Amino acid sequence: MSRKPSFANLRSPAPSPIAAPHSAAPDKDAGIARPPSREGRKQIAGFFTPDMSFAMHTLARRQGKSLQTLMAEAFNDVLRKYGESPMGE
Repeated sequence: MSRKPSFANLRSPAPSPIAAPHSAAPDKDAGIARPPSREGRKQIAGFFTPDMSFAMHTLARRQGKSLQTLMAEAFNDVLRKYGESPMGE
């Protein structure tokens, strides 16, 4: 069985992360450098089949959107389905 192509090679290489000093008792968010695009946001993650991952990445590419944008759209659709207000991106 052949392996499906990876989308990892489609992105430009990320700069090497700078190692942050490790403290014994870290405060919440103390000393953590975050990109401005992540300020005020919380990560939501899940484990899906390779087929689902491939389908979502392919759809994102075809639509010219990011995977995060498609996920936000899907979450908003679920919220609407259950009578909740959509939260945006």
